[in-house]
Amino acid sequence: MAESGETGSIRLIHGRYRLLERIGRGGMGEVWRARDESLGRHVAVKCLKPLGPQRDQSFTRVLRERFRREARVAAALQHRGVTVVHDFGEYEGVLYLVMELLEGRNLSQLLEDNRHHPLAVDDVVDMAEQVASALAYTHEQGIVHRDLKPANIVRLADGTAKICDFGIARLGHDIGFTTRLTGTGIAMGTPHYMSPEQIGGIHVDQRSDLYSLGCVLYEIATGAPPFDLDDAWAVLVGHRDTPPEPPRSHRPELPLYVDRIILDLLAKDPEERPGDARELGRRIATGRSARGAYVPTVRAPQIALRPDPQTGTGPSGPREPRLPSWTRGMSTGHKATGGPGLRVTPPDTASGLAGDWVPRPAAGTRTASGERSERPAPAPELLATLASRHHAGLSLGRLGRWTEAGEVHRAVAAEREHALGPDHPDTLASRYEVAFSLSRTGRAADALREYRRVVEGRERALGPDHPETLGARQEVGYVLGKLGRHFEAHEAYTAVLAARERVMGPDHPDTLRCRHNLAFNLSRLGRLEDSYRMAGEVADARARVLGADHPDTLVTRCEVGYTLGQLGRWSEALRTYREVAEARAQALGADHPDTLAARYEVGISLGRLGRSAEALTLYRDLIDDRARVSGPSDPETLRARHGLGVNLGRMARWEEALAEARDVCAIRERVLGPDHVDTLISHREVAVGLGWLGRWQDALVEYRTVAAARERVLGEAHVDSLASRNDEAHCLEQLGRSGEAAELYRRAAALRQRGQNRG
Repeated sequence: MAESGETGSIRLIHGRYRLLERIGRGGMGEVWRARDESLGRHVAVKCLKPLGPQRDQSFTRVLRERFRREARVAAALQHRGVTVVHDFGEYEGVLYLVMELLEGRNLSQLLEDNRHHPLAVDDVVDMAEQVASALAYTHEQGIVHRDLKPANIVRLADGTAKICDFGIARLGHDIGFTTRLTGTGIAMGTPHYMSPEQIGGIHVDQRSDLYSLGCVLYEIATGAPPFDLDDAWAVLVGHRDTPPEPPRSHRPELPLYVDRIILDLLAKDPEERPGDARELGRRIATGRSARGAYVPTVRAPQIALRPDPQTGTGPSGPREPRLPSWTRGMSTGHKATGGPGLRVTPPDTASGLAGDWVPRPAAGTRTASGERSERPAPAPELLATLASRHHAGLSLGRLGRWTEAGEVHRAVAAEREHALGPDHPDTLASRYEVAFSLSRTGRAADALREYRRVVEGRERALGPDHPETLGARQEVGYVLGKLGRHFEAHEAYTAVLAARERVMGPDHPDTLRCRHNLAFNLSRLGRLEDSYRMAGEVADARARVLGADHPDTLVTRCEVGYTLGQLGRWSEALRTYREVAEARAQALGADHPDTLAARYEVGISLGRLGRSAEALTLYRDLIDDRARVSGPSDPETLRARHGLGVNLGRMARWEEALAEARDVCAIRERVLGPDHVDTLISHREVAVGLGWLGRWQDALVEYRTVAAARERVLGEAHVDSLASRNDEAHCLEQLGRSGEAAELYRRAAALRQRGQNRG
């Protein structure tokens, strides 16, 4: 039931939005959890303070028009990183906005949940990259936020960052909800995040938002804002006159590139900051790739020691800002650390250790009277230890050490299940990472069992349509595809897509991601025209929602290129891949992994078009770049070398091709393991080279090695296993063993027919 108050007396707005409970209160008004009776969905309704009869009527008219204009601007923003505005209007003197209901915690709350310790380094970098992307989009629309702070950045349960109040922050200045400094006329929000130009009352542009983002990143990276003082004027003068201390002076484990980026954002002169948010995003992406960063699927807050944010003491002793005495005696307002957080959602039931989830007792656990017993609350120290170990597993994954990562996650999952219960979000998060590690090590069947276990738990704990449940169901479809069970994968993707469209809408980024996967799977079913059409539709939708150069848009354009190739339209595929490579180079940098991946696909297309000499030149350059960025034994470097060998073969340079294939195969076997899909592809390439050189008996050994491994890992009816048996049969024919070859062909045909009938 809604609480009483100025807005609480309004229970139903325009007969459509039923206010259920107040979930936040700030200077501009209140945020309510509400139900949209027309569409049957929950939304957030932001009710601005009533205008009241004391206002000048001409001012009120201007304000209403300004509100409508700003709300219309906010409603037009369509980006994954910006809160969606569904509707706006005025009812009984109250201006209101209807927004998506965010299932997550804002950064201010996350810092409080983390006991005012800084967030994990990976979380800091991830938030920086996502917010930079959202700012780039909105700045390109000509919109400056003007009030970026931790309370206005929400991290959803799936790790997505969302900026709130775009287009509305400026309105607050006009209405006068913010404090004004005596004699200055400066509209003031929370001084800890204000740029020097805001303080000086001069022209504000997009670089002011970059400064505010620098303040936010400084705080979540160190636990305190750059000028952590108890006096508002002291904070403002600090922003205006005092160089900030490097974040690494408070937290030495911060990567150097993060320290440099934050300090550049906090430059006093806007000209010395990054030119725009796109440039900032490129710098972050370059820094991450240089460290071999991997974005984990699930994160939990990491507790780390840092200086006391209240006393300001740290490794270098107390802070002593050189500020004049007249700066004392003014209120600072609220910063993220220590101030009351503005709740923007109900208690989050899927945010890991930061949430308010109450573990359910294990099934069958009852007292002597027959009632269910409550699971004792685990010690905070244990939860902190398990969170730290969870992060250690993620770090192993970032290093590509997937087998070890899986072992760590499996152990943490067992302990979390014992302490929290099998359906606790943290337990399921660990189970999810176990499945992910299994998938990365080629154990698709084991990954499928683990993902299905996660799906069942999340359906019980969170509901069948919860985003995390749908995410796990989508991974089930992905692993089914890896197993060659594309009909089942198609059914899984279709069901998830229907749920996502129903719950989130057709243009939600998660809905589009599912449609992308469905398009990918259609091509594996041989439905190439359907795949091409759907991939094109997804690419257009992503360009409209996220931008033409957004990484997700470019990924789907790569899928368009792949399908064009499968349709034999290699010239169009080549053109598509080249356009993607150029766009990625401009948006992400020439050495970004995605840019290099697009160049690899250009090489594939050149080879298919018979332009192997050009492909050889491309692959040699790509090998050099891959080795420089990631090392000579990196899987992607080896993939480029594999492409080089294939084109050597196409040019009939079989001795060179065989030597290259054997070298790559040996390294892959050592780095990836003997049964990894790439290792087996190299074994097959060795066999191809041996066959062309007339060494069919040696080739037969290689083909049988590949066939046995694929049957062991993928099953005998998998399309790749059947292809290997056909290769073996062809080799037997070359050796004059036609009877054995015919038997193998019959067996493969029967298995293929059985699979088609089952599908």
